[in-house]
Amino acid sequence: MKKTKMKKILFPAVLLLLFLAGCDSDKKKNSGEATQQALKEAPAFNADSAYAFIAEQVAFGPRVPNSPEHRKALGYLQQQLEQCGAKVRLQSFEAEAYDGTLLSLTNIIASFAPEKKKRILLAAHWDSRHIADKDSTDKNQPIDGANDGASGVGVLLEVARLLGSAESQPNVGIDIILFDGEDYGRPHDDPVYDGRQWYCLGSQYWAKNKHQANYFAYYGILLDMVGAKNAVFPLEGASKRLAPSVQKKVWTIANQLGYSKYFKFTEGPEIYDDHIPVNLDATIPMVDIIDLRSTTTFFPHHHTHEDTMDKISPATLKAVGQTVVQVLYQE
Repeated sequence: MKKTKMKKILFPAVLLLLFLAGCDSDKKKNSGEATQQALKEAPAFNADSAYAFIAEQVAFGPRVPNSPEHRKALGYLQQQLEQCGAKVRLQSFEAEAYDGTLLSLTNIIASFAPEKKKRILLAAHWDSRHIADKDSTDKNQPIDGANDGASGVGVLLEVARLLGSAESQPNVGIDIILFDGEDYGRPHDDPVYDGRQWYCLGSQYWAKNKHQANYFAYYGILLDMVGAKNAVFPLEGASKRLAPSVQKKVWTIANQLGYSKYFKFTEGPEIYDDHIPVNLDATIPMVDIIDLRSTTTFFPHHHTHEDTMDKISPATLKAVGQTVVQVLYQE
C-alpha cells in the first residue's frame, strides 16, 4: 500500500519537475544562453598589463594609415607579439579609401602553436579613426582611439603574453590577427555613407587573401571597443545570425565567471564590423564583442576626441580578457 501511494504522489511531482525543466530550457533557448559546463583551470588575465599596452599605443598618437605614428605602432606591435613567442607575419597591401586616398595597410598575424590543426582566431583592429566626425569641434582631426582600436589590441597583447609564459597551454592553436584600415570609412553624417564598402578594409582583404593556403579556424572572436567604463556587450545581431553557437558559448562563460554586468543576454543590432568578412568570405564563424549602449549608439565617446585613456576601465578589460582566456582553455 505504501509503495502504491508513493507512486501516486511522485508521478505528478516528476511531471512537474520535467515541466519546470522544459520551461527553464525554453527560457535559456529564448535568451540565447547555452548549457553551462564546469570551468577548467585557466591563467589569470592581468588587466593592468592590458591597460599599459593600450597606453603605449595611444602614446604614439593617432594610428592613422600613411602616418608616421601608424608606422611606429606597426613596429611596436610586431615586436610585442614576437617577444611572446608567436610566429608573426605581416600582410601588406594597398587599398583606396572613400576619398580617393591610397592607403598603405598591414594586417599583423601572430600564430601560437602553429602545428596544432584545431585553431581559434582572435582579432581586433589596430588603426584609429582619421577624423572626429561625431565631435562638435575639430571634426577633421584624428582621434586617440583609446577604446576604439587600442583596447581590443591591448587585451589581445595580454592574451599573447599569457600564451607565451603560461605553464599550461590550451589544447588548440591560437591565431591573433590585428586588422588594419578598419576605421577609415566615410563620416557618419555623409549623405552617401556606406559602412560596408569603406570600413573594415583589412579584414575584407584578409578574408579573400588568407595568410596561409586553406587556413581555417574552428571559430573566431572579434574585440572592438572593449575597454570603456560601464561597457555593455549585448548579443550583436550579425553574430547571433551567423555564429549563434559561438556567441552562446562566449556569453555563457562570461556569465559563469561573474561578468553578467557586461555580457548581457539581450539582443543588440547588427553591426558591420571585421567579423562580417570573416564570416561571409572566409567562412569562419566569428562573433563580435562590441560595446553597444542601445540599438543606435556605441559607447558615448565613439569617434570623438574624448576617446582617451581616462575613459578606459581595468575592470572592463578584466571581464573581456578573462572571458577570452577561459574560452580558449575550455577547448
